Amino acid sequence: MVDSQNVPFDAEAFLASGGLGRKIVRLKPKQTFFAQGNSADSIFYLQKGRAKLTVVSTTGKEATITLLSAGDFVGEESLVAVAGLRLATATAITVCTALRIERQEMIRVMHEEHTFSDLFLSFLLVRSMRIQSDLVDQLFNSSEKRLARILLLMAQVGKPGHSDTTIPKISQETLAEMIGTTRSRVSFFMNRFRKLGLIQYNGGIHVHKSLLNVVLLDQLPDRNAANPPIFVAPPP
Repeated sequence: MVDSQNVPFDAEAFLASGGLGRKIVRLKPKQTFFAQGNSADSIFYLQKGRAKLTVVSTTGKEATITLLSAGDFVGEESLVAVAGLRLATATAITVCTALRIERQEMIRVMHEEHTFSDLFLSFLLVRSMRIQSDLVDQLFNSSEKRLARILLLMAQVGKPGHSDTTIPKISQETLAEMIGTTRSRVSFFMNRFRKLGLIQYNGGIHVHKSLLNVVLLDQLPDRNAANPPIFVAPPP
């Protein structure tokens, strides 16, 4: 008989299946994982699909903070010392499958299983770096460049293990909220990217790697006749 105490903890198996204190949930587009102001009693691990995180101000204005994809945790505010309320609303954009982990179970496994706590810490560090990059992007880059960057991030261009560069259907209002501009400006830039062959519409938005040049080289061929043509930037 195998001693269960000697079996190494499998973080991937833990996040892939239900069990004590955790449950697999499936959501349709526009369904919410949780809403701003709800009790922060659990954390979600997104197994499949895309979702978004939004906040609403006291004046009723809604803003999209970030988009979520498979492999992301959401609702980590539930892990603070004293359980409080949700700070944002998490909503499915596409059909989603997620693991709902109760607060106490999440705290237990983090304390007892170092493999899992290392994985979760790595996720938090990556998210922290992403937030810093978003802030720099908002402070120093043009709205056109910010849009190019968010499209590349959403399409996961260059991310190891991800060959799909198609973004699920997303409204221009949501994109405008994320980059801090108007819907009309987003429409103008998207049409421009499409005419230049940087993106294509095919049910979703297909993002070409050449869009990297807008972010890395600040190049658009019709911006200045003296500019060299856009080319695919070599990998770093």
